[in-house]
Amino acid sequence: METGFKKRVGILRGGAGKYYASSIKKGGEIILYISENLSDKYKVIDILIDKDYIWHLGGVPINMSDLANKVDVIWNTTHPSFSSILDGLNIPNISISSFYSKLENDREFLREHMKRVGLNIPRFVISPKTAQEVFRKFGSPWLIKNSNKVRLIKNFNELSEIISNSDDLIVEEFITGKVARVHSVRKFRNEEVYNFPLGNSLGSFSSEEKEKIFSLVKDLHIYIGGMHYLKIDFILTPRGKVYLLQIDGIPDFKTDSHFSLVCEYIGIKPHSVIEHIFEQVL
Repeated sequence: METGFKKRVGILRGGAGKYYASSIKKGGEIILYISENLSDKYKVIDILIDKDYIWHLGGVPINMSDLANKVDVIWNTTHPSFSSILDGLNIPNISISSFYSKLENDREFLREHMKRVGLNIPRFVISPKTAQEVFRKFGSPWLIKNSNKVRLIKNFNELSEIISNSDDLIVEEFITGKVARVHSVRKFRNEEVYNFPLGNSLGSFSSEEKEKIFSLVKDLHIYIGGMHYLKIDFILTPRGKVYLLQIDGIPDFKTDSHFSLVCEYIGIKPHSVIEHIFEQVL
């Protein structure tokens, strides 16, 4: 890389299957954010893999082997398997780990591994055939998750009707307690895992509760491995049990996002985190 030139940052998005739509969206948001906030340091290059697995750079088809001469680093927002291709081309890249991807997409796998770091997962039934099947495992209220929509259901008959009209949903037990959201970044501000201030939507947390949550976040971040950033949503129950609700491996850079707000709270801009992540791989 020549001194004085902008670093060429490729944002890899697309692919195929269930990753495609979310990758297009997340990749587009990163492209927009860097273009608007870091254009003095980085030249952003859109790299798209279409549904036929044809790679495009700036809208033009390209051979993968030519990428090494076009970019200095690539942020992979699609399946982590594409990072193996980039590694083979000796292109520095940022990506979620394969282990994280498995955790995100296999709830039984997630439950098994979260036990090892002291976290609980709400009980669930995937694509139940009847409401009775759910009721035998846990009672109401129930969270119905389907096509990125979440509904709270308390009535057994309503649950039965929903299940009879859908074969692609998850029914999850509803956990009551104090809700927490924590963002963490590796090797930031001279810490192995830096926790941003705890944000919550229900209840306040004691010093002991905060310490417990932050410790779990650091353990989880280290346990997953290979992740520059994590967003983790929890519920802390009145009995002190901590349930993992959701994890995300790519920051939300929108100005009204929770991530942007906690960055502002500690006196930095979200693009400081982007620069830090790039510095870890370049």
